[in-house]
Amino acid sequence: MTVSQRFAVVQPWISLVVRLAMAGILFAAAIPKFADIPQSVRAVRAYRLLPEEIVPFVGTMLPFVEVVLGLLLLIGAFTRTSSIIWLLMMAAFTTGVIWAWANGLSIDCGCFGGGGEVEEGTANYPAHLLERVGFIILGTYLAIWPRSRFSVDARLAPAPVDGVEDADPELESTPNSHDTRK
Repeated sequence: MTVSQRFAVVQPWISLVVRLAMAGILFAAAIPKFADIPQSVRAVRAYRLLPEEIVPFVGTMLPFVEVVLGLLLLIGAFTRTSSIIWLLMMAAFTTGVIWAWANGLSIDCGCFGGGGEVEEGTANYPAHLLERVGFIILGTYLAIWPRSRFSVDARLAPAPVDGVEDADPELESTPNSHDTRK
């Protein structure tokens, strides 16, 4: 078995772990925000990046978006699209952290609840950015290899597993008009 064939066998399992980790991260981020929506709004406001008119909307809607995206990832529906949305969110969050740091703000990012202004010198921007890099790696992996085990996507439009003799039937597709193999 070649390296690419071995990867084809393990890739859906790795994608499953990544998908579930991303869903867990989203739920862990959303639950504390739901528990204190006004604090979520304060956390968004602390960045001083958005116009005040939309800050309450963004702070209120963010946990809803995180839960919906988490549910899609949990069940494995629209996985590539969900990964791209995740990456866009991480780009926005990363931009916010860089903005706050560059402008000398001392804030807690509020990513997992809380947030807002904190005592001078207590903001840990390098750790927040390193965390974002990890989250971006997860999202990029899943955007490139969205096919995973136990997913709605696999049930609705299974992908072929070329060159793997003992391929998982859950992940195989039936030949179509574009398939030249007979």
